[in-house]
Amino acid sequence: MSGIVAIIGRPNVGKSTLFNRLTESRRAIVDEVAGVTRDRIYGSAEWNGREFTVVDTGGFAQGSEDVFEDEIRKQIELAIKEANVLLFLVDVADGILEWDKEVANLVRRSKKPYVLVVNKVDNHKRQDMATEFYEFGLGEYFCISSANGFGTGEMLDALVEKLPEEVKEDEDLLGLPRLTIIGRPNVGKSSFLNALIGEERNIVTDIAGTTRDAIHTRYNRFGFDFFLVDTAGVRKKSRVNEDLEFYSVMRSLKALENSDVCFIMIDATQGFDAQDVNLFQLCIKNRKGIVILVNKWDLVEKDTHSVKEYTELIKEKIAPFKDVPILFISALTKQRIHQALEEAVEVYNNRERRIPTHKLNETMLPYIEAYPPPAIKGKYVKIKFVTQLPTRAPSFAFFCNLPQYVYEPYKRYIENKLRENFNFKGVPIQIFFRQK
Repeated sequence: MSGIVAIIGRPNVGKSTLFNRLTESRRAIVDEVAGVTRDRIYGSAEWNGREFTVVDTGGFAQGSEDVFEDEIRKQIELAIKEANVLLFLVDVADGILEWDKEVANLVRRSKKPYVLVVNKVDNHKRQDMATEFYEFGLGEYFCISSANGFGTGEMLDALVEKLPEEVKEDEDLLGLPRLTIIGRPNVGKSSFLNALIGEERNIVTDIAGTTRDAIHTRYNRFGFDFFLVDTAGVRKKSRVNEDLEFYSVMRSLKALENSDVCFIMIDATQGFDAQDVNLFQLCIKNRKGIVILVNKWDLVEKDTHSVKEYTELIKEKIAPFKDVPILFISALTKQRIHQALEEAVEVYNNRERRIPTHKLNETMLPYIEAYPPPAIKGKYVKIKFVTQLPTRAPSFAFFCNLPQYVYEPYKRYIENKLRENFNFKGVPIQIFFRQK
């Protein structure tokens, strides 16, 4: 990933609509009533091969009737502090209001790269009206309509140019694999790390959210050498009421971006819920290795079929990518905690795997000949060559005459055959069809 982009602005300028368009989702609630967004919403976006995390923030206001005004403002300031690029959104229909000027001052004081975006520009008259935003003294601006997508391409071109090539990492972390423990609050992440290293390195309490920052711990035992990263719990909240937790979640997202393999830890007594699925999807979009840990297994009443049934329930929720290790552990009794490390190291090695081109072609072309892509409008797709791309996570290019006619079901078929013949367990795979 290339960093974090925070969308900031006063209420009702269209931040959530733009967030939904950038992330190609409908996760953020959109309403004409100002101040609807209060919870923290994160998503992944991609433009011209550059991937980044987008954060939708609440509207910045002072002297409003919103009882959450102070907390929202604190979280906006934290988002500005943690983001790599700021996307400052204003509304051409309303022009410059006092709250806009306050946000502009925040942008200037932050000294962060920014993009000034004038929203709701859907005709030539409004393009002329947008010139008043030069008054901010922030330089160039981009006219868009987040509702219909007008102008977002040029805006994104400018945005990705301001993103860092990679998120800065501490020098002492370079060169070693990073295994990051993520999950909802109070699922046992810190207890798991403490059990592995054999000491109470991290504070553990029954209070959700005890861990506030991403904590790196060197693990050099039993032939392993890597960093374990404990993170703050990531949860969805119905309202904003604690700016410190928001700061912690931002740090957790950065830790995820910098990781090689993610342990997604869940509480066996609570199940695999929607927030766990969101974390799983975020790991996939970031192309991270994944190991799912079902913690507190010692607290569950079980029989001989419990593991199988629980595993099937999880795989149903993470489909179609189900080739993921799922381990049932107990950080308290240390049940299978070292097996979890072995699985994570295997997933890391799978992520680093490079397959020679001749072996790929010898293996995959017979499957393609036996089951070619279906003809579309009387045109036949002929795949002649396959190679692995020089990317950090496994990516494969299949060269053919009509790549535009290869659809998702056939891509899944190709991925399944790759997984059957080569060990990519726990690792998302990218498949591209290109013009020969």
